[in-house]
Amino acid sequence: MNVRRKLSHLLLQRRSSKIHSREETPPPLPPSLNKNALPIAPLPPSRSRVDSQIPHVGRFQNPPRRFLDRESSAGVLGLLLGIFLVRMGMDSSTIQDPPTEASESTELVEYPPVTCSRIKLRDGRVLAYTERGVPKNRSNYKIIIVHGFGSSKEMSFPVSRELIEKLGIYIVLYDRAGYGDSDMNSNRTVKSEALDIQELAERLQLGSKFYVIGVSMGSYPTWSCLKYIPDRLAGVALVVPTVNYRWPSLPESLTKPDYRKRLIRWSLRIASHAPGLLQWWVTQKWHPSDGDPTLFNQRDIEVLKTTPGFPMFTPENLRRRKVFETLRSDFKVGFGKWEFDPMDLSDPFPKGRSSVHIWQGCEDKVVPFQLQRFVSGKLPWIKYHEIPDGGHLLVHYNGVCDAIVKALLIGEEPVS
Repeated sequence: MNVRRKLSHLLLQRRSSKIHSREETPPPLPPSLNKNALPIAPLPPSRSRVDSQIPHVGRFQNPPRRFLDRESSAGVLGLLLGIFLVRMGMDSSTIQDPPTEASESTELVEYPPVTCSRIKLRDGRVLAYTERGVPKNRSNYKIIIVHGFGSSKEMSFPVSRELIEKLGIYIVLYDRAGYGDSDMNSNRTVKSEALDIQELAERLQLGSKFYVIGVSMGSYPTWSCLKYIPDRLAGVALVVPTVNYRWPSLPESLTKPDYRKRLIRWSLRIASHAPGLLQWWVTQKWHPSDGDPTLFNQRDIEVLKTTPGFPMFTPENLRRRKVFETLRSDFKVGFGKWEFDPMDLSDPFPKGRSSVHIWQGCEDKVVPFQLQRFVSGKLPWIKYHEIPDGGHLLVHYNGVCDAIVKALLIGEEPVS
């Protein structure tokens, strides 16, 4: 027994001498590595403060039990799998299979037949896109739709055929860097996302101005457009946009009690410093439930009953380097440190010739509506719309996409 104690003491001294040591005692295995780990559950509020920087020696001495329980570990996994950032493109394609017409939204497929094309960017990368709606040469409005986390150009954004033809709407959906058929961008930044959109518009000859709609995680490229290419925008809509808890203007009174903030910070550390472990972790047998009531409200659950689910997040796809690295880099950029704070932006349409919109569900369990209200309150030039019983999948609700498009293009206020 004494020998064992001495060995343990020597081991502790050795561990404490390492620069990146976080504990004085050997940490227990994360419960999520246990095959019997419990499903994801909301993390209870924590009283401890977790800094956004890499923890120094001794930062996590005697860590609270709540950071090591099964619920928090499963929550981190679910977050990185896209359950915290629910993908908005519910399609039947996978990242390695080419898209087919059968996977397209039936509301858009006839105007004209969907085409899938590619352009080569100035840095040599390939960007893939599809065109929907009326032919470009007879369109009155040109819209670029930016997909979210784990989605692609095959995402569902069901605008009615009647509205498309009546207004003359041409729509471009593209695979963001690394997604679908587009090449990865090892130098992805918030700004590079906006520059990709600008170059796509130039190559497709969309004119001096075009509309942008960003959905869920596709909101951070959209915020980037408002920052870096405002003169190219004819109007903007952000639909259930994710919020970066590192924005300086967000008050602690809203963010400190929000368990999502701690989950994101914890996830960023794992994604940055243990990518190999993370990839092994997310490819195990444990799978989040598509209908988890802790993440979806009742209307979202009804949507999930008629959609294929989350094919990109299967263990088979996550073992593929391109898929995993794309998701990891997208997450790190979207929730990392930005070069600007959106609350410092100026009105891109000071003369009222167009507008910026935020659409949010009051029952969204992924992005809290309280944060969206704060953002829109700080930016009075944003038109804020709430759907009382809306969750994170509100673009799948009947008539919502038509309302989004009409408010953006012709200023028609939605009927409650």
